[in-house]
This record gives sequence, C-alpha cells and structure tokens, in this order.
Amino acid sequence: MENDRSIGQRAGITSPAVITAYRVVTVSVVFALSTLACILLSLHIGSYPITLTDMLALFSSVELDTTDPMHAVFFEIRIPRVITALLVGGGLAAAGVVFQVLLRNVLADPYILGVSSGAAVGALIAIALGLVSISVILQPALAFFTALLVVAVVYRLGLRGALESNTLILSGVMIGAFLSAIILGMVSTMDRPVRNALFWLVGYLGGTTSGEVAILLPGVVLLFLFLYLLSGRMNILALGVQSAMHLGVDVKRLQALLYILASLLTALVVSFSGVIGFIGLLVPHVARRLFGPDHRLLLPVSFFLGANFLIISDLIARSIITPNELPVGAVTAALGAPLFIYILRRKTTRYT
Repeated sequence: MENDRSIGQRAGITSPAVITAYRVVTVSVVFALSTLACILLSLHIGSYPITLTDMLALFSSVELDTTDPMHAVFFEIRIPRVITALLVGGGLAAAGVVFQVLLRNVLADPYILGVSSGAAVGALIAIALGLVSISVILQPALAFFTALLVVAVVYRLGLRGALESNTLILSGVMIGAFLSAIILGMVSTMDRPVRNALFWLVGYLGGTTSGEVAILLPGVVLLFLFLYLLSGRMNILALGVQSAMHLGVDVKRLQALLYILASLLTALVVSFSGVIGFIGLLVPHVARRLFGPDHRLLLPVSFFLGANFLIISDLIARSIITPNELPVGAVTAALGAPLFIYILRRKTTRYT
C-alpha cells in the first residue's frame, strides 16, 4: 500500500517542493522559539518581577533556598502555571485541527461535541462535595472521568456504520445542552463557594501545581504524537470520505481513532484548566490561512500558536487588574470574538 506522502501527492494535497521534512522542522523550531519567548515574558512579568538574570541564577543554584520568596514565586507558582498554559493552549488547538478535518467544517471546535460540559459537571460535583479539600487532584480526575462518559455517549449516538459528521454534531449539541441545564442547576443550588465554580466554568489557571503538570505533560505530549503520526491520513480524509476510501484509507477506523484521540486530549486539558473557549476554533483557522491545509505542518504550527495565545492571554488575565485577576477564558473570548465574527463574514464554514 502507498505511504501517506505518495498518496497525498497523488491526491493533490501538496507537492514535495512545498511541504518537506526540512520545512516542517524549520517552521516548527521558529514557532517553538516564539513560544519560549512568550514563556520568558510570562515568567518575568508579575507583581513580583523576575529578571532573566534572576531566572538563570535560580536554575543554576546548586542548593535552592525554599525560604526565598523569589524561589517560591518562580518554581511553585509561575513555572507550573505557564507550562499548564502551554499544554492546554497547544492541546486545544491540536484537537481543534482534528475535529475540523473530522467534521469537515472550519467552525468546529473541541467543545462542539459536549466534552467541556461533561468535564464541567464532574468538576462541579467535586466542588459541591468538597472533594478538593481531600486532594487537589480529585477535581480534575472526576472532570476527566465525566468527560470520557460524554465522549462515549456522543460517539455511540453518532455511529451509523461509520461516523456521520452531522449526526455527531447534533448528538454533541444535544448532550451539551442537557448538561448545561444540569450545570446551571448545580451552580444555583450549591452551598460551596460559587466563585470557584464560576471561575472554572470560564477557565482558570491559577493554583496549578507541579503535581498536576506532571500528569498533564506526558498525557498531552503522547496524544499529540499519536495525532501527528496520523497527519498524512488526515490530508486524505480532508478530500472527503469517498475519495479517502478510493485511495485505500480505512475511513471508519481512522474516524474512530481521530475522534477518540482528540476527545481524550480535550478531556485531559479541560479537566485541569476549565472551559477555555475560542482556541480550538480560531487557532487552526489562522494556521491554515498562513501555511495551508497540510496537517503535517498544520498540527505543530497550531500547537505552538495555541500555546502562545493562551500564555499571553493568561499574562493579560493576571496583570490587567492586579492584584486581582480575571479568568483566562474571559480574555480568550474577548480576543477571539472579533476574529470569529471575521470568519463568519468570510463565510468560510466548510472544510475544503
């Protein structure tokens, strides 16, 4: 059977002169460096400014002074928070790329299938029962579990021999609406602090711990790598189901695998960050306009763009009304809404 590159060339997705391994690596390295710059900026700015010299001194110290306020701010607050922003932003953007090719619609995003609502229900149950006081990991764990339940239900409803995009979308919207009603009822009746619940529902990265990062990091990296291994097949799927079948792709298996991997990635990041909108919708669209539809380049570019967008949004969220801070989801919505309107005006609602 032909490999992904030969099939893609035969299908007219790209030419070897346009997309090469060298170009993919070069562009990815450039965007990775831009992400590093965003990370350093986020680590520097805050109510307790930390210079680059201070960062180097902290990293190079043989013995770290845990009583030093700078050490506590840098290692216990800012580094876990910025790494979480990187992983969540990149994960949502990568999942957005997959859902857009899976549903063949550039206005699809990771939340359209109800995954975020499922995670929100689990998180609110943890808050209402006071499970956070037992262990901080119980809230994201329960959110991840309920998100997976929604993933399974929506997948089963959308399965008719092969996955049908319209049925899948309608199933996700239906389940999401039902869960939104449950969320509204829980928030209006819960005795625990409502502010914590509301912050989670619009996305919040404050209070992230290194233990949570240790769980999030390998999960996001592994799921992204699995998706990238399928990037050549995504190029074929983008041509349409019939064309992909004629080119030898097992469409049913590929659709199921992409749906499961992208949903797992979404459930994982949402369970730690809360519901952060617009990244999975807008970032893939911007990356596609800049570099074209080839997923071998589109996936890494979207990951780094999504990471940059959320790192900067989180920096704005914690700096704009210091010493207080905004939920990061409010900032991403404020920045993303104008671009969303632009997409609607351009009427680019089909994946072509």
